[in-house]
Amino acid sequence: MTTTTVRLLIVDDDALVRAGLTFMLGGADGIEIVGEASDGAQVEELVRERAPDVVLMDIRMPVMDGLTATERLRARAGAPEVIVLTTFHADEQVLRALRAGAAGFVLKDTPPAEIVSAVRQVAAGEPVLSPAVTRQLMLHVAGTPGGARKNTATGRLARLGERERDVALAVGRGRSNAEISAELYMSVPTVKAHVSRVLAKLGLNNRVQIALLVHDADLVTDGRDTP
Repeated sequence: MTTTTVRLLIVDDDALVRAGLTFMLGGADGIEIVGEASDGAQVEELVRERAPDVVLMDIRMPVMDGLTATERLRARAGAPEVIVLTTFHADEQVLRALRAGAAGFVLKDTPPAEIVSAVRQVAAGEPVLSPAVTRQLMLHVAGTPGGARKNTATGRLARLGERERDVALAVGRGRSNAEISAELYMSVPTVKAHVSRVLAKLGLNNRVQIALLVHDADLVTDGRDTP
């Protein structure tokens, strides 16, 4: 059985944090550290040179923050996946990074094995947002004013067919493909096909953005029908 090596770029302005992450992740099976950066301004050039699969990106850096770097990076065709590295569970900067296309986030005090798992998970195309984290993020979304955002989100979701909308709502509740398959009585490949069509129709690039759009439209209430 062939295991694909995940190429990882680490971006953090704290040299000790970078050293710790490099030591921890560089020793994990199937992960290769292809570069380090101390500021978001260095990211695009390093991505061109080193071709990482995943970028582990600190949010708060002095010259160019991780949010701006993520927005610029994810706007490019063929961009690597981004995992936001932060000390905050859910704040506006994390949400903006997720809206820009980051595949999830991990806290800086996350146990090493979980960070390794997150890198592998994102490289495999799955977002790093547990149901508990999803609920916390959506509470934060619900606590911010957004009448115009709600109207925009509702209009975008109206482009979907009935089954595509059902799948999008399930993604918004933090459901996995297997859970959506069981709930909606369709095969997992069919669920994946619907997710792909939703992403294409709405101009999104991962299921985290689908979840945020569903919650922007106020179609899922925290505490109702949650995992």
